[in-house]
Amino acid sequence: MKRVELYGRVRHAVIVRGMSRREAARVFGIDRRTVEKMLAFSVPPGYRRNKPVRRPKLDPFIGIIDQILEADTKVPKKQQHTSKRIFERLRDEHGFAGGVTIVKDYIFATRQRQREMFVPLAHPPGHAQVDFGEALGVIGGVERKIHFLAMDLPQSDGCFIKAFPGETTEAFCDGHVSAFAFFGGVPQSILYDNTTIAVARILGDGRRKRTRVFSELVSHYLFEDRFGRPGKGNDKGKVEGLVGYARRNFMVPVPRFASFDDLNASLEERCRQRMSDKLRGHSVTIGGRLEHDIAAFQDLPAVAYEPCDKRTARVSSLSLVRYRGNDYSVPTAYGHREVLVRGFVHEVVIACGAQIIARHPRSWEKEDFIFDPLHYLALIEQKTNALDQAAPLAGWELPDAFTTLRRLLEARMGKKGKREFVQILRLLETFSSNDVDAGICSALERGTIGFDAVKHLVLCRIERRPPRLDLTVYPYLPKAHVAATSPGVYMSLLSGSGR
Repeated sequence: MKRVELYGRVRHAVIVRGMSRREAARVFGIDRRTVEKMLAFSVPPGYRRNKPVRRPKLDPFIGIIDQILEADTKVPKKQQHTSKRIFERLRDEHGFAGGVTIVKDYIFATRQRQREMFVPLAHPPGHAQVDFGEALGVIGGVERKIHFLAMDLPQSDGCFIKAFPGETTEAFCDGHVSAFAFFGGVPQSILYDNTTIAVARILGDGRRKRTRVFSELVSHYLFEDRFGRPGKGNDKGKVEGLVGYARRNFMVPVPRFASFDDLNASLEERCRQRMSDKLRGHSVTIGGRLEHDIAAFQDLPAVAYEPCDKRTARVSSLSLVRYRGNDYSVPTAYGHREVLVRGFVHEVVIACGAQIIARHPRSWEKEDFIFDPLHYLALIEQKTNALDQAAPLAGWELPDAFTTLRRLLEARMGKKGKREFVQILRLLETFSSNDVDAGICSALERGTIGFDAVKHLVLCRIERRPPRLDLTVYPYLPKAHVAATSPGVYMSLLSGSGR
């Protein structure tokens, strides 16, 4: 290709100085047709094809390639044909005799033409987009996958990020409640993908059937819910970008925190710090533009939504309730009854009727057993032989005074002492561990080893009154007889006759 400088010299010689085309071709050593082209274009126009490309080996197979590419649009991306795989099928199934390069070139050009184009969108204030993202983190010294909910306000680029142990219904609701509290209001509308947490089913006409919990959330906060097209993440491109931004900036290096509460406190602070940023194309900071979003928000309701997953269950014969694959204990008095389980992010609350009967820390392990030893003491009092093998009591850390008391009770009372010890343990159902421990220590000091004495001493400690113990109610205690000193006995000891 001739350089631009030569174009200028030839054009100047012919157009300005009046040199003939034949003479210009001779002087500059180029073809007359090249001179004509230089006069037609001020700069080299590049290679121009006058006829369509002819591919005698590939042209008969273009229809087959187009059919394969069209069929690929209906299957998952990871199972679509590669250029190499299409070449192999043409060669093996259709007798193609050409090379792989010409096939790759045609497929590349075809896919380039088929790539989707997008329209730039304007975002009015007061609207939001929500999505979940994933990242690795170290929580409590254990490396695990973190699921974080991201809420983006497209008009201002304001954001809120909160991390959870799992992408669950309760995490979804908790993230919304926290985001609304963070911004101090509720967006007019929120755009989602078609997550099963919110969408139970997509109907034939494109309408969504909402899940019960999501319908409750919408009804409580009264925002409009909108959904993107299935599999089209670009419909909510702003929050998709926020998910990537948060992963690259808020979670690099890998976050290390003692708990999720500590991690979320850090993420919230990072969201606040980002408000001082001024993004490309804007003359005002994110915080300044956020004021327009908040001005268009709806007011928060008087009471926040309870962010939990509600499920009914039945108590098993082992006094356990199964929730999300884990078993949580309840008092044995509620065995075989229907209960309502409310699963929060960090807590599981179990109720029977209007009464809450159990609270447990939420376990995110698999097939875990979460026991409260107090739930089983009433049953163990009846079945004292199970005391040493009771799984709910395994690993129950009690003060040393409890162990000493049990040893003395069983030594003096035998099997009845074991039941007496369980009765003392049941005091923990009503009184604090510190008060019961103090009552046991006081009983050990006085030598009054028994349930009644311990209970009396605990009540005296709480009511701040001196104890009054009647030792006649403890007939099993060893009795000691102290006789008066006799001079005769003393003299016999001196003479040695008392030996």
